[in-house]
Amino acid sequence: MEKQEQRLTEQESLLIIQQMIQAAKQEQKDDGMGWILWGWMLFLASVLTIINLHYNWVQTFFFWNLFGAVSVVLLLITTARSFISKNKRGVRTYTADVFAKLNIGFTITLLLIIVAMNVALTPTVGFALLTGLYGFWILIYGALLNFKPSLVAAYIVWALALTAMFVPSFGWVMALHATAVLVGYIIPGYMANSAFKRDLDRQTT
Repeated sequence: MEKQEQRLTEQESLLIIQQMIQAAKQEQKDDGMGWILWGWMLFLASVLTIINLHYNWVQTFFFWNLFGAVSVVLLLITTARSFISKNKRGVRTYTADVFAKLNIGFTITLLLIIVAMNVALTPTVGFALLTGLYGFWILIYGALLNFKPSLVAAYIVWALALTAMFVPSFGWVMALHATAVLVGYIIPGYMANSAFKRDLDRQTT
């Protein structure tokens, strides 16, 4: 009886190890869709704000308020899916834990900058700081997943953030913000998605 219990325990241990290895492999294969989705949302909010500054369709920050509302809905959906996926998988790896903690830190810092923009900071400086925050998150992502396009993009985004600090026009800050999102989110996102699809093709052939 004791031998049978020991054998079952060993099998369970091997199963847990296999699950951890599989989870780690999956984490290294980002399909880039999150970067593409958020990238286009940020890009459109920036471009529409630039156009709105010229034509005065609506209040200056209308498209950013709309972006905020959509973001809350998407974050709730993402959080729910992540919770369900975590319970189904039953295994968390070091990389997953790091990303979870960094997401919390990123979100809190993001909210602090947004609050500061409504209390003391000018929109020009506020969006420059937001752009700099993007660079930090892009660098961490590239480092953890060893994705070189993101590592390169992070430094470009920081350069654009620094430039935005010295641009007096809010329209130009929006243009720099849109460029940073294009370089840091959208282009690397499509590159990651292309690599992800190539990996899937290799697995199915």
